[in-house]
Amino acid sequence: MLELFAAGFASVFTLASMFMITLGVFVGIIFGSIPGLTTTMAVALCLPLTFGMPPAIAMSLLMGLYIGGTSGGLISAILINIPGTPASVATCWDGHPMASRGEAGKALGAGVVFSFLGTLLSIVALVFIAPPLAEFALLFGPVEYFALALFALTMIGTLAGKQLAKGIVVGLLGLILAFVGMAPIDAFPRFTFGIHDLDGGFDILPALIGLFAVSEILSVAESDFALKKENVLTKFKMKGFGFSVKEFLGQMYNMFRSALIGIGIGILPGIGAGTSNIVAYSVAKSQDKHPEKYGTGCLDGVVASETSNNASIGGAMVPLLTLGVPGDTVTAMILGGLMIHGLTPGPLLFISNGVVVYGIFASLIIANFVMLIMEFFGIRVFAKLLSVPKHILLPVIFALCVVGAYGLNNRVFDVWVVMLFGVIGYVLNKLKFPTSPMILGIILGPMAETGFRRGMQMNEGNFWLFFTRPIGVFFFFATVFMIVFTAVGNVRNRRKEEARA
Repeated sequence: MLELFAAGFASVFTLASMFMITLGVFVGIIFGSIPGLTTTMAVALCLPLTFGMPPAIAMSLLMGLYIGGTSGGLISAILINIPGTPASVATCWDGHPMASRGEAGKALGAGVVFSFLGTLLSIVALVFIAPPLAEFALLFGPVEYFALALFALTMIGTLAGKQLAKGIVVGLLGLILAFVGMAPIDAFPRFTFGIHDLDGGFDILPALIGLFAVSEILSVAESDFALKKENVLTKFKMKGFGFSVKEFLGQMYNMFRSALIGIGIGILPGIGAGTSNIVAYSVAKSQDKHPEKYGTGCLDGVVASETSNNASIGGAMVPLLTLGVPGDTVTAMILGGLMIHGLTPGPLLFISNGVVVYGIFASLIIANFVMLIMEFFGIRVFAKLLSVPKHILLPVIFALCVVGAYGLNNRVFDVWVVMLFGVIGYVLNKLKFPTSPMILGIILGPMAETGFRRGMQMNEGNFWLFFTRPIGVFFFFATVFMIVFTAVGNVRNRRKEEARA
C-alpha cells in the first residue's frame, strides 16, 4: 500500500496536476457558492476538457471540483440564507442567523475548518475501506454484478423521497433510454428507428450535461431569479478562523459523530451529501441538552452540517471505485470521467490501474488542503461573486455546455442529445419529478443487462441457478428488504400526514 501511495503522490506532484487541482477547487467553490450552479454542473461542464488529458491529470481536476463544490455551498448558505448546493441546506438554519447578528466570520470560519476536517476523515476511511472491499469484490461474477445492479436500482426509492411513484417512473425512463443502441453481447440494434447516430446509444456525458446543467439553466432562467447586491453580506469581520480553541475543542464529539454519519450515508449508493447534512443536523439537535438553541444561530448546527456533507465525499467514492456504483450524482459524473479514459471502476481497477486509484486518493488530500487555504484567504472574493447577475452568467455556461458536448466526439448529434436531455430534465422539474433516478437507470441499466445475459449463458438459460451464488443471494435479499423498507416507510409517512390533516 505504501508503495502505491508513493507512486500515486508522485503522479500528482507534477506542475500540470497541481494546477488542475487548484483550478478545480477554485471553479468548484464558485459553482458551489452561487445558487443555481451546482457541483454536478461544474463536473459536467469540465468533463469534456479532460478528454485529451492523461488519467492522473484528469482525475486531479475532477477531485478538485468535487471538494471545492461541496464546500463552496456554505458561503451562500451563511451569507444569503440560500444553499449553493443541496449539501448545505442545514447550514442555512444556523449559519445565516449567526451572520445576521454579526457573526458571519465565525460561521464561515467554522464551516471552512470543519469542512476540511470532515473531508480529511472521510479520505482516511476511503483509503482503509476501499482496498479490502475491492479484494472482496474480486469474487464477483456476472450473476453478482446483476444482483448488485438490481440492488443499486432500489436506491431509486431513496432518491425519490416521498415521490416514490414518480421516482420509479423516472428510473424506468432512464432504463429505457439506456437500452437504445446496440445490445450487449449480440450487438442487435434496438430503438434506433434507422438513425445510425443512435447505434452507439446515448453517450453518458451529453446526457448528464443536459439533464443536470441545461435543465437547471432553463429552470433558473424561467424563474427570473436574480440576487440583489444589497442582500449579500459582503462586509464582515474575520480574525483567524473566527472561533476560539475552546470552541473548537468543544465541537470534537459533534465533529466525529457527524463525520461518521456522513461517511456512512456517503457509502450507501444514491444518497450522498444532500441527505447526510440534514441527518447529522437532526442527530446533533436530538442529542443536545439544549435543542431549542438550534435554528437561532448555533455553532453546533453549522459544524454538524458542514462536517457531514464533506465527509460524504470519501464515503461516496467507496462504492464508485470498488463496485462501479456511484454514491451520488457527482460520483455518477466522475464515473463517466473514468469511463472516458478507459478506466472501468471495480475491483480490477485496483490491480490494473493501482497508481491511478492512489493518485485519486492523493488528489483528494491535496485538494482538501488547497480548499482550506483558498477559502480562508479568498472568502470575501467568493462572497462578492454572489452578486454577479444571472443574465450574464447563464449564457456563458450554456455555451460551455454546447462546446463541451461537441468536443467529446466532434458530432453535432451530441449537441442535440444535450438539448433533448435538457428539455427532459426541465419538464421533469416542472412536473415535480425527481431527475436523479434517471441517472441511476441510465448508468446501471447496461450493467444489469450485461450481468443478466452473461449469467444466463453461464447457467445455460436456467435463472434459478442465480440463487446458488451466495453473494448474489445476499444482494437479492437486500433488494427485497430495501423494497419492503421503502414501501413501509412511505405508508407510514402517508398515515402521519393524514393524521396531521
